[in-house]
Amino acid sequence: MKKISLHNKIFLVFLVLAMLYAGHTNIPGGQSAMQKAAKQQVAQQQVAQKQDTLNYKTNANYSLQTELFNVYKTHHADIVMFGNSITHGAAWNELLGRSNVVERGIPSDVLRGYWTRINDIYKLNPKIVFIMGGLNDVYNWTPVEDIFTVYVRIINGLKSKKIIPVIQSTTYAARNYAKEWGATPESNLGRNREIDKLNKLLSDYARKNNIEYIDLNSLIAGKDGYLKPELSWDGVHYKAETYKIWAREIEKVLAKYKL
Repeated sequence: MKKISLHNKIFLVFLVLAMLYAGHTNIPGGQSAMQKAAKQQVAQQQVAQKQDTLNYKTNANYSLQTELFNVYKTHHADIVMFGNSITHGAAWNELLGRSNVVERGIPSDVLRGYWTRINDIYKLNPKIVFIMGGLNDVYNWTPVEDIFTVYVRIINGLKSKKIIPVIQSTTYAARNYAKEWGATPESNLGRNREIDKLNKLLSDYARKNNIEYIDLNSLIAGKDGYLKPELSWDGVHYKAETYKIWAREIEKVLAKYKL
């Protein structure tokens, strides 16, 4: 029998170690269960991101609300509350005690949905628009940079119409949000850290471009990095006290612009 050289022995050892490192691979293929799971997760996220570009169209609330907006008899409002289900959760004319404010929030809406219906905002010829959004986008695994890009497009669109835009921080989920759907405190905290990234981009942009920014998170989030549970009825949507806190911040901005 021919002797195996030391060089070849070393090569064989490294080959075996490499195969073991691949983690119980099915040869050929060389992918471990862990590697396959990681690739599958990435693929799922990519699919979710692609779906997010159009998912406002599959949101039943979107067509329902936009159709209602088109039949409402209000043709002008100085103040518009522009957002998703969080914005939609209050009667803003009553909350602010003003007749010149309308709410244009759509449950489950994402920033691309906002942009698609921006003409409905222009038609109201408002003086100021308060924007809140991004939570649904983050939970759809849309990259923060993509969310920010659409947000800036909305802001620039409003400015082009001589409308004052006000950016409001995207607010957190509570620790036990969506527990019944399989979410965990760890997954919610991970989404909240993505929200932090988005809010940093938004606050920096607001500062550099002299745009008002309301940091609602600083008032309703706990030190643990979650929305305070006592301020939400389901982990993301607000109770009356939270709207009261929010309304105070809006009044400060309106007073600044003498509105």
